[in-house]
Amino acid sequence: MNERLLAGSILAYGYNQWVKSFPSQHLRNAYLRRWLARIGDGTNVLMNCRFLQGRKIHLGSRNVINFGCLLDGRTYEIRTGSDVSIGPEASILTLGHDPHSATFADRGGPVVIGDHAWIGYRALVLPGVTIGEGAVVAAGAVVTKDVAPFTIVAGNPARPIGERRRDLTYRLNFKAFLG
Repeated sequence: MNERLLAGSILAYGYNQWVKSFPSQHLRNAYLRRWLARIGDGTNVLMNCRFLQGRKIHLGSRNVINFGCLLDGRTYEIRTGSDVSIGPEASILTLGHDPHSATFADRGGPVVIGDHAWIGYRALVLPGVTIGEGAVVAAGAVVTKDVAPFTIVAGNPARPIGERRRDLTYRLNFKAFLG
């Protein structure tokens, strides 16, 4: 095992086993600032979130990553814009397996989430998906394809069910002392 892979594995283990459960958001964010590729100003990661390979995860400014989320940056990047809200226990995956492969080969791709996007409770975003600016992914939705800007999707697989207003100006400002 090379030194970088070993160091990354130790950092992942340290965060995912101990730091993620520590009740101080300040401590968790301080750890993440050193481990993730980027964590923007005002972004808060709540307790019990897990990260697979932090060096490929780029979180924009003023994001809220709610409790229990899983962000998988093992092979491909995850990039979020600003003012993104990711609901509790949502999963964002970048890697899986090809079900048609005789060798169980890996298959995946980067995930990009635009500014002001809102990912609902226990939503699942699959590898290679782009979620456009201002889009909403409903709770429990399974996103298998790109979501157009300002589109609201729901279901399994996620399908458009509506449009979101386009004049979004809010700036997320969530700060919890504990949590």
